Amino acid sequence: MQSDLLYQLALTQVPHVGYVHAKILALHFGSAAAVFQSKRSLLEKIEGIGEIRAGSIKAFRDFKKAEDEIAFIEKYGIKPFFITDKEYPQRLLNCYDPPTMLFYKGNADLNASRVIAIVGTRTNTDYGKLFTEKLIKDLASSGILIISGLAFGIDAIAHKAALKNKLTTIGVLGHGLDTMYPAEHAGLAKDMAKHGGLLTEFRSKTKPDKHNFPSRNRVVAGLCDATIVVETGIKGGSMITAEIANGYNRDVFAVPGRNTDPKSGGCNYLIGNNKAILLTDAQQFLEIMGWDNTTLRSKKNQKELFIELTNEEKIITNLLQEKENVSIDELVLKSGCSSSTLAATILNLELKNVILSLPGKMYKLL
Repeated sequence: MQSDLLYQLALTQVPHVGYVHAKILALHFGSAAAVFQSKRSLLEKIEGIGEIRAGSIKAFRDFKKAEDEIAFIEKYGIKPFFITDKEYPQRLLNCYDPPTMLFYKGNADLNASRVIAIVGTRTNTDYGKLFTEKLIKDLASSGILIISGLAFGIDAIAHKAALKNKLTTIGVLGHGLDTMYPAEHAGLAKDMAKHGGLLTEFRSKTKPDKHNFPSRNRVVAGLCDATIVVETGIKGGSMITAEIANGYNRDVFAVPGRNTDPKSGGCNYLIGNNKAILLTDAQQFLEIMGWDNTTLRSKKNQKELFIELTNEEKIITNLLQEKENVSIDELVLKSGCSSSTLAATILNLELKNVILSLPGKMYKLL
């Protein structure tokens, strides 16, 4: 395990090998160790790698930083997730630029069935605070995992409201796990590590430099089924997160505000330019996401009246009625169908508009 981790950490440090290249290599070879052990000629032939990157991999010798990071991970009980690990957030794999490695301190399931981000300005108004707190209170019974960036303002309000309402919440950081920024949130971060988690792609001793936060924002957007922007100006980190979420084909919601309020300028822009759905309350959000149980039951009953299903299709739809979102592995296990039969059945159900494919090879009834 330690040997694998050494190569995994080292791969993140190879010059000229970025997120996209690391993903190509990891998925092609199956492990980081295999990447380093492969012949240069083989590396060069992989699309997107070429001579320069292959040369950088074969010439890499600076394993000391990786060894130091392993010592830090072991000392503080950090969970490292490489891009090919089962525990790695599967929704991120559907993004073109997922982090090669993630470092996690917490107990929340990063592959929970319902995950949303709530983001906004660092200098919120009372309107933004009250809306965020009420939204999360009204979502409390839906078992949603709340993601944000642990910044001042809306981020911190969302995390605190989640904890208050017994919802798990994860903060995505723009620095290593050996520090906390802002320092004022050290106590909040400690509570979140017990009832959620802290996640970062940055190794220890990485300072909260300004250029780290757009990178952090892409992780926030990629982890989630939907991103909710509560308050933001025309420019800022929340707008970056919303744009990235749109680029990942994830749902984006924005809370409208007065035209004269600069704190709502960004939200109004997103709504006006069809980059976000106008959000009014928790019930509307649940209905649009298909997470409202009453609406789901009604839709299921209607489909049963008008669509003829094969025996295999009935098995799959019955399994999806038992649980909101079901993974492909669970369908294989519980359906008793072979992999080829299951794949064909899922495709037919998608064509009949009975089920919907979700990020991370998850499925749900429409």
